[in-house]
Amino acid sequence: MTLAEQIGLPLLRRIDPETAHGLALSALRLGLAAAPGTVTSDRLRCDLAGLKLPNPVGLAAGFDKNATALRGLARAGFGFVEVGAATPRPQPGNPRPRLFRLAEDRAAINRFGFNNEGMEAIGARLAQRPRDMVTGLNLGANKDSDDRAADFARVLAHCGANVDFATVNVSSPNTEKLRDLQGKAALSALLAGVVETRDRLSRRIPVFLKIAPDLSEAELADVSEVAMSSGIDALICTNTTLDRTGLRSPQAGETGGLSGAPLFDKSTRVLARISALTEGRLPLIGVGGISSGEQAYQKIRAGASAVQLYTALVYGGLSLVERIARDLDACLARDGFANVADAVGTGRKDWT
Repeated sequence: MTLAEQIGLPLLRRIDPETAHGLALSALRLGLAAAPGTVTSDRLRCDLAGLKLPNPVGLAAGFDKNATALRGLARAGFGFVEVGAATPRPQPGNPRPRLFRLAEDRAAINRFGFNNEGMEAIGARLAQRPRDMVTGLNLGANKDSDDRAADFARVLAHCGANVDFATVNVSSPNTEKLRDLQGKAALSALLAGVVETRDRLSRRIPVFLKIAPDLSEAELADVSEVAMSSGIDALICTNTTLDRTGLRSPQAGETGGLSGAPLFDKSTRVLARISALTEGRLPLIGVGGISSGEQAYQKIRAGASAVQLYTALVYGGLSLVERIARDLDACLARDGFANVADAVGTGRKDWT
């Protein structure tokens, strides 16, 4: 952790979490955050659904919803960055307070509700993004939309030319009935529209699907079947959870999606199960509770080709990105892997 983080993080944790988040984004825009530049090695360089990554450690959607801090993020050491979620029209999201720190659990609960400035504003910023950083967009639907499935395709059509990948987000728990779109028939129809839109873009980009950690065994099987037949390119496992098992923090009863350390085991079990169901036919991105290089390594051995962070940055600062990437490199070297791709899925049975 940098000296600035040692001083600044305790101060940020004394103010409203959403205000603190805004200040962190401002620091990135002003070049005041940790900036190690590209972190890479022969072991860390990898391919994710055709995307050439300097390392497999990415930023999850939700941190930079409106793509306002891309230049700062490009210097932070990530192998790839995902912004959004973006909806066709701007929307304010749910009333504040809607973000809660669970310090005792190294976790957070949010019920933002897809607050964002809309695809036109976000798309304009993406058009000016740093070209040396792999950048993706999380696609969302407006809360009051008459056709939420069509919203995903609309955002992709508008922004697709200016991103390297796009993620269909039907797994947020904070928009009423959004998770219903994970059902087999609804998901098949939604993805068909998104893939058709992707195929009309001026260049082909990979499309990912982000799933919830709270799906049943039967639902996981359905999602896997649809994903493999739909033409999408990868699955992100997982979004936040509604589960509150074992939490100690006073804020544990707040509604919304739980992220951070308590999600690690649950999300990794889902990741490993999806890896088994898809039999390696789709790349997977592991998300949920990662705060160390060893945990990133466990996700990869459970079946992930790459990983994403978010909540751990609240507690470890942006310099955590470089530490995780370098520690992951050390884990690979320790166990004799020449490249991260060689480790993918080698520990899956530990989680199934």
